[in-house]
Order: sequence, then C-alpha cells, then structure tokens
Amino acid sequence: MIDRTRFSRRALLGRMAATAGSAVAIPYLIPSEILSAQGRPGANDRVQIGVIGAGLRGKYLISNVPDEGRVAAICDFSNDRIAATLKLDSSGKHAFPPNRFRERDAARCATYQDYRRLIDEVALDAVMIATPDHHHILAAMLACQAGLDIYVEKPLSVAIAEGRALVNAVGRHRRVCQVGSQQRSMEMNRFACQAVREGLLGKISHVQVLNYPGPMRYEGLPEEPVPEGHAWDLFCGPTPLRPYNRKLWVKDVFKIDGRSWRGWDLWRSYSGHLMTNHGAHGLDQVQWALGMDHTGPVEIWPLTEDYQGEMRFCPVVARYANGIELRFDASTGVSGVGGLVHGEHGRMAIMRNGFRADPADLVTDPPDPAAAEVWQGVGIVARPHIQNWLDCIKTRGTPNAPIEVGHRSVTVCHLAGIARELGRKLRWDPAKEIFPDDAEANALRDRPRRAGFELPVDV
Repeated sequence: MIDRTRFSRRALLGRMAATAGSAVAIPYLIPSEILSAQGRPGANDRVQIGVIGAGLRGKYLISNVPDEGRVAAICDFSNDRIAATLKLDSSGKHAFPPNRFRERDAARCATYQDYRRLIDEVALDAVMIATPDHHHILAAMLACQAGLDIYVEKPLSVAIAEGRALVNAVGRHRRVCQVGSQQRSMEMNRFACQAVREGLLGKISHVQVLNYPGPMRYEGLPEEPVPEGHAWDLFCGPTPLRPYNRKLWVKDVFKIDGRSWRGWDLWRSYSGHLMTNHGAHGLDQVQWALGMDHTGPVEIWPLTEDYQGEMRFCPVVARYANGIELRFDASTGVSGVGGLVHGEHGRMAIMRNGFRADPADLVTDPPDPAAAEVWQGVGIVARPHIQNWLDCIKTRGTPNAPIEVGHRSVTVCHLAGIARELGRKLRWDPAKEIFPDDAEANALRDRPRRAGFELPVDV
C-alpha cells in the first residue's frame, strides 16, 4: 500500500522499473513501421519537417529542432515573417537559442504562404504547426491525410467538435501527433502529477487555477491597407473575411494586466485568448494530476452572483463526477501554466518545471534539480519535447502529449468559455462530448467555416 503521507522519487522509479521488468520475457520484434519507407523515416534518417507558422512561436520551434530533424519547408501568411525566419538570430530583443538552421537548412528551405500547397508539394515526413489557433485543426487534418506526422501547438483547437475530428483522423491514419504541452515532458511535472494521482494528498477536495480571461468579440474596426506581401485572405482562413486592421494581427497593440499580446490572440474568431492559451497548459496539469486525461468535468457554471463586468472575466467553477471541484480563481499563488491541488493531507502547487508541496516534508527524495536545467535557456525551450516527438516518429510510439490528452485538456477551457457565454450552469457528458438536452449549448460545440476552408471529409 502506498504511504499516503510521504512520496519518494525512489519509490516511483522502483514501480516504473518493476512494470518494465514484467515485459522482458516477451520476444522483441521490430515493427515494420520502424523500417524506412516513403514518408516514413528509418532510425538513421533525418526527419523532413515542414513548419507551418513562422511567427514568434514557429521560430522557437525551428531553433529547437534536434539534429535528426531537418526543416525542409516553412509557411506563413506574411512574406516578411518568412524572410525573418530564414535569418534566425541568436541576439537582440527576440533572441532564439543558438541553432544550425540558418547555416545548414535555410538556403535550401522551400517557402510558402499557403500551407495547403506546402503539404501537397513538398516531400515531407512531418509538419510542425504554429499558426494562429483557428488554423491548427485544418492544417493538421490535411497533414494526416497526406500521411504526415504532426507536432501541433496548444491550444489544439478553437472548438470542441473540431478537436474531436482531429483526434479521430490521427487514429484513423495512424499518425504520431504531439501536442505542444511541454510540461508533459518535464520530470518535475511528471513527478508532481503522479504523486497526486497516487495519493500524496489523500482525498482531493478541489483544485484552483487562474481565472483566465476569455477573448473579445469583433465589433467592427476601420479598414486599413493590407501590408505588402501579407495574404490576409489566407490568414482569415475559416473565419469571416473581415477588413484588414492591424489590431486583428499585429503584436503589442493591446495590453492586459501590463502584458502585451499579439492582436489575433484577443479575438474570439481566432483564439480563446488566455482561457485557451495559458489555460491549455494549466488545465492539462490538472487533468493529469487528477487522472482525468480521457474524460472531463460533468458540470460547469459561471459565478454570476455579485459579479459585475465583462463575462469574459467572470469566475467559473467545474465539478468532476467524483465530486472534485475545479475553481477558476485568481488567488492560486501559482503561475497560469499550473494549478494548486487541495487534499486532506496538504496541498501541491504545480507550475512549469517545478512543484511545491505544503507541508514540504510530504515529498521525500524529490527529483534532482538538474532535471529542470534542460528546460532553461534562451527563450521557451521546447527541444526535449520535440526530441520525444522525433523519437516516436521513428519507433511509432505514443508521445508524451498525445492528441487525446491535448483535446481533453483544451475542452475544459472551451467548457468554461461556453458557460460564460451563456451565463448559466451546464451539464456535460464527457463520454459523448455533448451537453445533454441543451440545444443552445450544443450549438457552441463547433463553429461555422468559410467556404474553401472546410475540414476535409475523413474516411
């Protein structure tokens, strides 16, 4: 029986070793998928990667691709961003980790503005998707149908139904899909979440996460000239083709709580703002720690009593079937990419690349602090998470942040947004992914798509 008042890294590693040891008698056969074939790299081949989205995040991904990956093509709606990506710099205001892309791959890297052409025309093994959020699913589904493996940034989707469509496509086409929730590859987070799941805190009562603000609705902005080399129609993609305005696109236009955000990140058509941006990280850790990776809450409601202000800032509470409450609460004391778990024996704060137990002696023999150093450096380092993805491409294994997990995590964020939008309590069936007997809420599970950018029929 697990000691429910102490949790040791040594004990955890022992259980992992015992599990691995139980399989040693099974004959080891090399799956045919590991052998090299067209569109499927062998163990010693460089994985040919197309990067879709060359903004700040896309550049970080490119600069963190390990040596066994080759960036063979890049795509962005802005020619200026494509040009800047080909000259990745390791100095200045937006520095990137030192990398070999500029010297090794940039000169022979194909460039596109339309990712549909990139997927059709370039011989690739995989794609990395770092577009604005409203393009994630379409780009990933087209990649699935082309037989490519996928790394897709979080938040996975802008609507619940499109996320499920991608989960189904990944399974049907047997693709390796890693969601960009890097904390799933961090030993500190893995240890903390498993400790909670295995009884460190005893019975869990509730979890707090930040009260992430939601997006703004488009209310009409004056038309401005489209910058030269900027494919505005492609940027709008499945959303309405609105007149160009820099506030829909350019970073550093708005400030919220003293922080600057890219323009598209603030608008409901393109993103869920911080509810899905940071929330996809924070809720992912909550789902993991509670053992809810393949399910979700059964009720969710906005705290409208005594609340005054925009509903996108309204606090929200969700409840799981086992009675645990999830509270979107500004007083967590942890960052927006984690949560604070409350149990009968104490509390566990889980944040990026770290954790804090209260009382501290709940945890004995924690992971070596050196395990956190791999994630430290210039920028937001994603290299170990990408490495895990590349390894799985070659072995056809399951990556650390698989598609079902990414979908379930951001679904909790979408539920909070829908509860705010309707301003009332909702029941949710996580198995069927519907709101039972609630046509108004079910209509918000998906969004209409502009002609020419429909999701492909996947058979």
